[in-house]
Amino acid sequence: MSAAQSQKTLVSKLEALQCHFTWDLEASTNKLFHLRDQLEDIGTEEGNRWLGHIYNLRGFIQYKLGLTKDAQSLFNKAAEAFRQMRREDEGHWLVVNYGNLAWLHHHLGDQAESQAYLTKIDALMNKYPSPSQDELHPEIYAEKAWTLMKFSRDEKLAADYFQRAMKMQLDMVEWNTSHVLGLARAFKDSNTGLEADMLEKVRIAKEQDQDNFYLAAYYLEQCAKKGKRIEDEARQLARKVLRNPVSSYNGMKPLIWVYKKHVSIDEAIELAEEALEKHPDERYLKRCAALCYKWKFMVVSDNRPKQSMIDRAITLHKEVISLYPHSTLMKELDLANIYAKSNQGQAKAEQIYQGLLERNLEPPEKQMLYNFYAKHLYLDRQEYQRSIQYNMKAAAIPHQSSFRGDSITTLEKIKDKGRNQMCREIEEFLANLQKP
Repeated sequence: MSAAQSQKTLVSKLEALQCHFTWDLEASTNKLFHLRDQLEDIGTEEGNRWLGHIYNLRGFIQYKLGLTKDAQSLFNKAAEAFRQMRREDEGHWLVVNYGNLAWLHHHLGDQAESQAYLTKIDALMNKYPSPSQDELHPEIYAEKAWTLMKFSRDEKLAADYFQRAMKMQLDMVEWNTSHVLGLARAFKDSNTGLEADMLEKVRIAKEQDQDNFYLAAYYLEQCAKKGKRIEDEARQLARKVLRNPVSSYNGMKPLIWVYKKHVSIDEAIELAEEALEKHPDERYLKRCAALCYKWKFMVVSDNRPKQSMIDRAITLHKEVISLYPHSTLMKELDLANIYAKSNQGQAKAEQIYQGLLERNLEPPEKQMLYNFYAKHLYLDRQEYQRSIQYNMKAAAIPHQSSFRGDSITTLEKIKDKGRNQMCREIEEFLANLQKP
């Protein structure tokens, strides 16, 4: 076989693999940085049942960002994490990992090493065949489903993959938990919470996965939406979360959300600060605390927060921005909003907005920025005409999002009232608006 034919055969085999390189995981650079931050915040504590999957996805993201040495190191850590979790040196759970390494070595130009991993995959597939000839192995389905959920692509497809995995392997509690949480995403914007059958699925999953405090906090939120008083249960859960290792999977973020909506924002701040006192260097907890202060400043109130609270909120947000240097837009917008609500911070807020407006952002980020700035101009500066202009800028970007919807709704309300001198211009703008 000629070198060209050999290369063609190798590429053909690589393309037939089930791994991150063949799952069509496309994302913008900013989205990749955001995902990387999310995955790093999950943590690497021993016993995390998704640790191998986390390292695999982190490795793929590092590859997409051009950091191939980091990618290889993370893929190797994934293999080791799987071995420790399964307490075996090899098994079908390594198929995706070996596929990633085969692709990585191919891209690095090491075709011999790439072929070596293909040989290892063949050996694994022969030794550990799928329970069904027409199906992938359940471990592959589960990792593919988990990965698709992180990329926020087709949630129905991810749910289907989890279901297929569970049909073939019934004893994997974490698969069921992720499957149920994925199904529940369809109700995320509902004010009344989950439908009865879905709520029951979450309850059963919580009973089966009792150490999953993320799921427990989510269940409390759904119960509260149904009118149940959950304050005492939330406070009890907080004690458990505070004893757990720090991780974005430990339930802190959904729990402070429950506190915000159904207990009190002040208690949410106290909880986040207590967690930070125990772990003062954890950036994820600083992010949670910053979120609580952001919510405090969003509340419409005649009483302006004390200067000490304003100072604490500003300090925390600045720290968080420095700790998440590649995904700062929302955090900088939050900081601008806090400055705008303080006595002497209007100039600071405007300075942040002007700096962001000059930045080279991708269309979805521009849309979010324009929507936020429109609100700032209206609420904090009373510059109503400019506010309209920036709502139009946000709406003009043909990307479907809550920010675009909010700007369009705002423009429609102004048009319907008919009092603004720009009403005709708004009407023409909305009539010619491009749909995404």
